[in-house]
Amino acid sequence: MTNAVSIRKATPDDIAQIRQFILELAIYEKAEHEVEASEADLHNTLFGPDATAHCVMCENNGSAIGFAVYFFNYSTWQGRNGLYLEDLYVSVASRGMGAGKALLQHLAKIAVENNCGRFEWSVLDWNKPAIDFYESLGAKPKSEWLGYRMDGQTLIDFANNG
Repeated sequence: MTNAVSIRKATPDDIAQIRQFILELAIYEKAEHEVEASEADLHNTLFGPDATAHCVMCENNGSAIGFAVYFFNYSTWQGRNGLYLEDLYVSVASRGMGAGKALLQHLAKIAVENNCGRFEWSVLDWNKPAIDFYESLGAKPKSEWLGYRMDGQTLIDFANNG
């Protein structure tokens, strides 16, 4: 059997598989306990009327082997949208067949088709296989920028009390 990797837009029928991939990714990143998204949450945020995130599925011979979730951000300096890759995951058994590269190329094409000035993502600093893979494709780390986050009770408190 040959490897026939294909990418397609996700549909609401993919919700259970998307959530399973999210859990597998979280286990790999040693953060399974941080996954809060239910299937209903994913349905609302990926397919609901106000959805701003998008998902594509990667398949091999018709079976789901990975996914990517992305959204459009904005650069004031460029005056253009950018595409931000939130998550990319390929199942362990399917790595090495070009699925990750196919997902990234698909998203790069979406960025180009939408006149995006940038295609960006983050990777954990200990994930050497991913870093090596991204750099082999020509991606460069953003060494001068630090990511910051406010979430949970800190976010709520700040929003309500400053």
